[in-house]
Amino acid sequence: MNAAAEFRTRGLGFRYPGASRRALDGVDFAAPPGRLTAVIGPNGSGKSTLLRLLLGAAAPHDGEVTFAGRSVRDWDRRALSRRVGVVQQSEAVAFPMRVREYVAMGRYPHLGPWGAERDRDREAVRSALERSDTRDLAERDLATLSGGERQRVRIARALAQEAEALVLDEPTASLDVRHEMAIFRLLADLSREGRTVVVVTHSLNLSGRFADRILLLDDGRPAAQGAPDGVLRATTIARVYRWPVRVARHPGPGADEGAPQIVPLLGPPAEAGGRLIPSTESTDP
Repeated sequence: MNAAAEFRTRGLGFRYPGASRRALDGVDFAAPPGRLTAVIGPNGSGKSTLLRLLLGAAAPHDGEVTFAGRSVRDWDRRALSRRVGVVQQSEAVAFPMRVREYVAMGRYPHLGPWGAERDRDREAVRSALERSDTRDLAERDLATLSGGERQRVRIARALAQEAEALVLDEPTASLDVRHEMAIFRLLADLSREGRTVVVVTHSLNLSGRFADRILLLDDGRPAAQGAPDGVLRATTIARVYRWPVRVARHPGPGADEGAPQIVPLLGPPAEAGGRLIPSTESTDP
């Protein structure tokens, strides 16, 4: 793995056409190799917009985004796709395709001029199916899969790519608790192998258990970032999500023993000027 495979933003700002406010404003962010970095925040806080800018799918209005020390906009798209694997929330497939064929598409950036599958490609696909717990789905048609199965297959395709960095948008959406845990454990393992892993998620508690670093966005601005203990504080979470919470510690056993876990309290929270504010019950650990 290349130690330079780091995402970094400085002063990042972006506004959608016709929007009354910026989707992102003044975001300084770093996702280094060997770390699982989680991006969290309420709906509309700018999480998915940040991913689009990281991948060069949109151009910032202010600031810059770099990958491996070079502006993302300067990267050749095929070269970038060899180094960065992407898992979107959803993806339409226009024609019938078996799962194995879909996962093998992750090898496209690595194929030679004739596009023929080699032993290395077949092994990468086999390993990806194994690690994502989708081997038993390999001969199924994509159209027959449940939402959760499709999400695991998308992750398999990204793994088959053997990229140095992975960027995932809600990778555990529609998954049951077993596969939620399995996917986050896999992402943590991949980061420990040296990959850069950036994951957008609504799960504060999985972030607290598995992430090395967390960026918390609020209305397009960083509300907090750093280690889970510094970000998942009750006063901060209650203010950003506008709901009273308490922070508990994961009982273990395991490597995540003592990780901060958010417990929403019964409301309703107080009203102030038509805007929900956190209850005074919210306390830091």
